[in-house]
Amino acid sequence: MSLFDANGQRLYITQTERHAFLEAASRADREVRTFCMVMAYTGCRISEALALTGKSIDFGQKAIVFETLKKRKEGVFRAVPVPDSLLDTLNMAHGLQESAKRKKNRLGLPLWEFSRTTAWRHIIEVMNQAHILDGPHKCPKGLRHGFGVIAITQGIPLNMVSKWMGHASLEVTAIYANALGEEQRAIAARMWQ
Repeated sequence: MSLFDANGQRLYITQTERHAFLEAASRADREVRTFCMVMAYTGCRISEALALTGKSIDFGQKAIVFETLKKRKEGVFRAVPVPDSLLDTLNMAHGLQESAKRKKNRLGLPLWEFSRTTAWRHIIEVMNQAHILDGPHKCPKGLRHGFGVIAITQGIPLNMVSKWMGHASLEVTAIYANALGEEQRAIAARMWQ
């Protein structure tokens, strides 16, 4: 696995593109907004996001609990810490805590009822609105790779990034330390302080 395609183009979004993506998502309707925010703040796969229910949102631990769907067995879960603003947005848009108070059965239903293809299309539409340039990074997987690169750039320990992304080994996660450009410069700048 590499962070660059056969033509040397990056496969991940940058921190600047991520900010623009989140800004554009904030103007989308609530379903698209919450879906895009979860994808950007957790580095999850589309299928993992679409499998989320109200029960997957752990307000006490301030995390989203994903079933890691790429493992060869079921029942492998990981908790990814998320900002309060995402929890608040999920709660307001999907009425999660109100449903819990009323003990409604809605908490077991998927948060988003669109297909994988529609989810992919929503991500691309928001990326277009964010003016992210065309390239192999302009896709949902670009968000996932960007999450890994940004986490490493910000000094998050490799084992935590691996855990949050649901990787089977640190070797898979270590690829995110091979970023170039502004990310590589940010990593190197830590030595200059």
